[in-house]
Amino acid sequence: MLNQSNPQFKNQSNGKGPKQMAKAQRLNEAVLAALEEGDKEVRPNPHSMQIAKGKESFADIFEASLKENDFNPGDVVTGSVIEVQTDYVLVDIKYKSEGLIPIEEFRTVDGKPNVKPGDVVEVFIDKIENENGMVVLSKDKADMMRAWNDISRAAENEELVEGTVIAKVKGGLSVDIGVKAFLPGSQIDLRAVRNLDTYIGKKFKFKVIKFNKKRGNIVLSRRALLEEERENLKSQILDNLREGQIVKGLVKNITDYGAFIDLGGMDGLLHITDMSWGRVKHPSELLTVGSEIQVKVLKYDNERERVSLGLKQLQADPWESVTTKYPVGTKCSGKVVSLADYGAFIELDDGIEGLIHVSEMSWTKRVKHPSQIVKADDVVNVIVLDIDVSNRRISLGMKQLEANPWVQLKESYSPGTIIEGEIKSVTDFGVFVGVEEGIDGLVHISDFSWTKRVNHPSEIFTKGQKIRAVVLGVDTENERFSLGVKQLESDPWQNVDMKYKIGSQHDVKVLKLADFGVFVELEENIEGLIHVSELSTQRIEKPSDVVKEGDILKAEVLTIDKDAKKIALSAKLVTLRHERADVEDYVIKAKSTSKTSFGDLFGEALKSATEKPEEN
Repeated sequence: MLNQSNPQFKNQSNGKGPKQMAKAQRLNEAVLAALEEGDKEVRPNPHSMQIAKGKESFADIFEASLKENDFNPGDVVTGSVIEVQTDYVLVDIKYKSEGLIPIEEFRTVDGKPNVKPGDVVEVFIDKIENENGMVVLSKDKADMMRAWNDISRAAENEELVEGTVIAKVKGGLSVDIGVKAFLPGSQIDLRAVRNLDTYIGKKFKFKVIKFNKKRGNIVLSRRALLEEERENLKSQILDNLREGQIVKGLVKNITDYGAFIDLGGMDGLLHITDMSWGRVKHPSELLTVGSEIQVKVLKYDNERERVSLGLKQLQADPWESVTTKYPVGTKCSGKVVSLADYGAFIELDDGIEGLIHVSEMSWTKRVKHPSQIVKADDVVNVIVLDIDVSNRRISLGMKQLEANPWVQLKESYSPGTIIEGEIKSVTDFGVFVGVEEGIDGLVHISDFSWTKRVNHPSEIFTKGQKIRAVVLGVDTENERFSLGVKQLESDPWQNVDMKYKIGSQHDVKVLKLADFGVFVELEENIEGLIHVSELSTQRIEKPSDVVKEGDILKAEVLTIDKDAKKIALSAKLVTLRHERADVEDYVIKAKSTSKTSFGDLFGEALKSATEKPEEN
């Protein structure tokens, strides 16, 4: 193990300034120069102990130094601390005068001097005598000379070194291993380290991955050691891992979709959906990096070395007892966890959520979006309407906690009741009329008029207009209130078959021409149709060949359909009947003046009347 008492570098962690850093650098350079001068570490002296080129041990040199009484600069000797002053430490090396060592060279990471009278220390002789006649000594240089040799040997033999992190520097950390070495940020741990300050003052073992004695450059790696340990552990885990097994692990990394758990040699994925039976917006709500947790192995792929983990599986599935805890009809409360266009999701318990559809929020309000009634994090009272355990769905209701106003509405507004209200909206299929607060009735376009054809409600009604209407019915189940306007008057078609009997003839007015015939008016709001084949006794191509709008025709009723409100008429039949009557008159007159038989005259007259002209 390397000497960890180098105060020159330990002072770096105590906020020392540029001067101290420069001093340390000069110290390092001086020792390196001494080691490399003349292709030897330090030249041996018969009167002192020095570092040999590499083969003589420190102990051998030290023993030789004890036999000599002379001292020279560059010697490494052993001395005894005789006094600790504020700025210096007085050391006796058995020379004619004591030596002085700056107190900073004895300071530790916490800034306190680690020395006391009576301590035996190895020191480097800088000067035999200063201006005050005292020996100038250095503990740092002695430590560094020994450390460089130890580090060189460790690098060559791929041995581990131990050191203390003393400061944070650009790109990584500074480590005291007897001399200052650099630990890159990428080599600190298996994963990226965000807070380097947590490593300062801590002692670790390292691997020397780069060593340049001439430049004084040493690069360390802690990650290489951890990777070797991890590979060893990984093989053990792979041999023992089984699906369904409960294991411990450390949260290594957290992502939006889950967390990676270090199982002690390999990582497993804990997906966000397997963290809790309840709703989890982000894994950081439940986990923190570095925390230890128990997880269950859900799936293990030995070939791909992938492990899927579960946390919620360590607890019972709450849906297994949901029908017991929340039977249909149960009144309970829950928190609004999210809103959708079609409703709000309510958390009843951990892992148990239900949906309130917008249609179940209010009896009377037309809820287009749940935000009109509730907002996220609201606590609301609900009632369980239905449970689908297989699909993990619960239907909830809010309006069911109040009396259904539609039941009372049906009792208050029986069919035939006349109401007056304001038109709230106009649609393509009708108009909505306000009946009570939150209750609108619909007048369908088919209930506007008994006889008039309406293409769009806006032809008759406008929003805000007040109208009278008749209650047609209240559908409590579908929450519909049906109204009618035409029902305020009697249906003119009710007795139309009595007024316009089949076979009766009437003067009608041509209202509209179509390819297949003409629409005629028998009276106001009563229309009929004369088919093109019934317009004339002669063949015509289109109605406009014989009639135009506004013409008055004589037509005979052919059929009446009261339900469909249709009357079929014929103008041709009227003509035929008139012609038949003329023939009958002619026959009667001819009979009185001729001997020709009545039958012969009638037959000839009828034949001429009904015979069609030849087609061209």
